[in-house]
Amino acid sequence: MARREQLVYQHLETISRDALEKYQKIIRHYIKNRHGIYALYRDNKLYYVGLASDLRFRLKQHLKDHHSYSWNRFSIYLTLKVTSLKDLESLILHVTHPQGNVSLPKFHKSENIGRRFKQDIKLFQRNEISAIFGVQEKITSPKRKVTVEGQAVLSKYIDMPLKLNAQFRGKTLKARVSKNGTIVFNGKSFTSPSSAGAAACKLRTCNGWAFWTYERAPGDWVKLDSLRK
Repeated sequence: MARREQLVYQHLETISRDALEKYQKIIRHYIKNRHGIYALYRDNKLYYVGLASDLRFRLKQHLKDHHSYSWNRFSIYLTLKVTSLKDLESLILHVTHPQGNVSLPKFHKSENIGRRFKQDIKLFQRNEISAIFGVQEKITSPKRKVTVEGQAVLSKYIDMPLKLNAQFRGKTLKARVSKNGTIVFNGKSFTSPSSAGAAACKLRTCNGWAFWTYERAPGDWVKLDSLRK
């Protein structure tokens, strides 16, 4: 079983503002020079969420700044130093929309698939109308094009270029897929994942669908075989 990566390693929840002011020395001992996520509440209602590289300094600021009298309780979550911490703060803000956070930060490299969702809905509706009125010709998605003889295998599964990665004998092998489905590795073109994988491994055969991974979303690498499912 894979070891679970720890993000939050200490936390203190729904503590009164009065306690922060009265017992600053004790709390300072816990959070001095620590980074993490903090939340400010007005009674039980979330008011503000923030990220701080020095929680003690930031909370002390909020006792006197323009948020000062808008909250009376706070929570802190001490985190390990991870590169995704800023995205975690963004995620919390997008989900909760606290009153005190005026603007919503953007996710780093995240793809908004709303436009794609709209296109797929339109395609579904057109096919549904065709079925209702007895139209025989079904409108198909570009991802399910019919493959003709000699055409690249991946052409019926994609409609945009892809990056491919593979781990082999401690090395990361990289390839790219053109919009027409052709795989380019080490300057050579291949019409199937398996032929490209065999060339990369310098073997006679290779299950390229299991060998290669592609970036389904920024930072999310999955087996190429998931395209067929």
